[in-house]
Parts: sequence; structure tokens; C-alpha cells
Amino acid sequence: MSADRRRVVLLGSTGSIGTQALEVVATHPDRFEVVGLAAGSDATALAAQADAHGVRCVALADPEAARALRAARPDLDVLDGQRGVVELAGTDADLVLNGVTGAVGLEPTLAALAAGTPVALANKESLIVGGDLVVAAAERAGGRESHLIPVDSEHSALAQCLRGGRRSEVGRLVVTASGGPFRGCSAAELAEVTVDDALAHPTWAMGPVVTINSATLMNKGLELIEAHELFAVPWDRIDVVVHPQSVVHSMVEFVDGSTIAQLSPPDMRLPIQLAMTWPERVDHAFVACDWTRASELTFEPVDRTTFRALDLAEEAGRRRGTWPAVLNAANEVAVDAFRAGRLPFLGIADLVEGTMDAWAATDPGAPNQLQDVLDADAWARERATAGLDVRPVVAVEG
Repeated sequence: MSADRRRVVLLGSTGSIGTQALEVVATHPDRFEVVGLAAGSDATALAAQADAHGVRCVALADPEAARALRAARPDLDVLDGQRGVVELAGTDADLVLNGVTGAVGLEPTLAALAAGTPVALANKESLIVGGDLVVAAAERAGGRESHLIPVDSEHSALAQCLRGGRRSEVGRLVVTASGGPFRGCSAAELAEVTVDDALAHPTWAMGPVVTINSATLMNKGLELIEAHELFAVPWDRIDVVVHPQSVVHSMVEFVDGSTIAQLSPPDMRLPIQLAMTWPERVDHAFVACDWTRASELTFEPVDRTTFRALDLAEEAGRRRGTWPAVLNAANEVAVDAFRAGRLPFLGIADLVEGTMDAWAATDPGAPNQLQDVLDADAWARERATAGLDVRPVVAVEG
């Protein structure tokens, strides 16, 4: 990275990824200048972040919250609604870090790439929902490897490991999964779990949607799709293995049988910092492994029978086209329903599968433009909502 400060637009600034990214910025004030911040509806937190980092241009996805902030803070340039977030993503910058949660992150990713700006991608849904469109936009902007920079710890690990050999030497990618809070549980044991149970992740501190996706292993399924899109490795050469310590973040096995792994404590500030300085590293460690202490690393196969979401995600990824968009939309509806007490935990995978089955008779093929993806997303949300079992279930809101 050049000696000049890198100008960064941060989307999802008040969420888990966003707040940790700002911690990275605060640690390296000589390397980063935040030129734009976007959040969902928390105007108070967004204004405080803008003041702390000297940012004048902000966006709020919630139009009402944006109008209130504009009235209260005339010194800020406040953009509002989804269009405002998209506009901010397309402004002049050296890097856009997309930490938005959900499919709404797709349009900002495309806007940044259309402006020729590299995207540090924590919003995995961009590649899940619009993989073909995003990859094509990245290639037009200058290349997939230079303009789609992974933030997820697993994909950051893969990118680092892939430096150890030529692409022609890659045998397979191995993505690790913690197993979530229900590792080792049977389907019968999961029948009555609550939202609080699902939010009790053993190693990572994440937002509620990602944490519940981790509990169902849908998050790992989405990461497999993301790995396929980011690194252009065929599906038959991408595997997942459970690693409960969350120290080995992913591995690359080369054709000669040698495997290179990336290890670090489970702290997202490391992959966030690396994404923000990619392809260089900075001389600062938020965390590091202490190899003087006794420890163990264990690995075990995934229970795909109990955690059916993983196979559903892989099926959607292999089918390509609009299938991942349908998978993701149905899952977002199902997770919201589970959190609201309208769906049992095991019903999440059931609802996603039912929506995918219905899409089989509707599938129009590969998307040619953004509207195709948005239409598939909207159809899946409507279909999944209609398929909800409206009888209340016992669930504790987390």
C-alpha cells in the first residue's frame, strides 16, 4: 500500500464488522481516512462515528431516521434509503468495505465495482445472490482478485493460503466450521431449542442473523458458495470440516498432498485489517496464537443429516443462476420467523427446502441483469412467507 492514506467508505458501520473496522482505522490513523459511513437506522451511533472520524457524508437505509438526522445535524451530508447507501458506495474512494447484512448489500457492491473501486466484502450475500453479476463487474473493474477482497475469516484464510502455490497446483479448498452451539446434537435434541440457545456461539461474537445461520450451518453453506465464486475452484474440490477451536480458519490442499493452513485466534479484527491493507500486511497484531501454551486442534466430519442447511446451500450453489438468491431470501425469512417465535429451529431448513422445491417449477435460468436477481429474491420471500406455519412456538427472543 502506498504511503498515502487509503480513503475508505464503510457500509454497515454500526454493526459488528463496521465497529471493528473503525477500531482498525483508529489503530492506523496514518493509513486510513474514512470518507463515508452508512448504517441501517441507528442515527445516534452513526453521528457519533462520523464525529469521531471526521466524516461529513453519511447514509441511513431507514429514510425516516435519515430525515431526523438531517434535521438534527445540518453539518452532515445525509443520504437516505437504499438508494442513498448505493450512492455512497459509488462515490470516489480507494476501498469500499461492505459490512451490510443480507441481500440488500448486493446493489452497493455493484455500485462500488461500477465505479472501479475495490470492495472488501463482508457481505457474503452479494456473491450468494448475484454471483455472476458481481464477478463480471469485478472483472470489468480490474479483476476478481484485486477488486473482490474477502473479509470473512475463512475466505481471508484461503486467500492467504493460495499465495503458497500456483492456481494450477491447487488440489482442493477446505473450509472450516466451528460447528456452532449445537455441535454433536441430534435432530431430536434440537426440536425445542430457543433463540437464546442459538445465539450462544461458543467462539465467535457476531450479529444475530449470522449467529443463527452458524447454528444451522447455513452460514457455512453460504461460505462454500462464496468460496466457489471468489476463487473459481470447482465444486467437487471444495470441502468443509468441523474444527471447534476456530483457530484454523481454512486450508488449501495442493496436488502433491501438501496442505497449507492459516491459524489465528477467533478475532475478526485480523481479517478486517488484512482486507483493508490487502495485498500488504501492517506491523500490528490485535491477537496472535500463544504457542508456548498447551493446546489442541481437532477436526471432525459435518453431520449433514442433522444440519440439512449445508446440503441445501450446496445444491443451490451447484445449480447457479437464481437458485442461490432463492436460497438466501427464503433463509432470511425463516431466520426472522424463528427469532419472532413463528418457526421452530428445525423449521428453518424445512422452509428453505420447500421454497426451493417450489422454485423448481418457476426457475427462469441464469440472470442477465440485476432485476432478474431482485425478482427471484422477491418471489422467494413471498413464497417463504406464505409457507410459514403461523402457529406460535416457544422461543426466547435474543
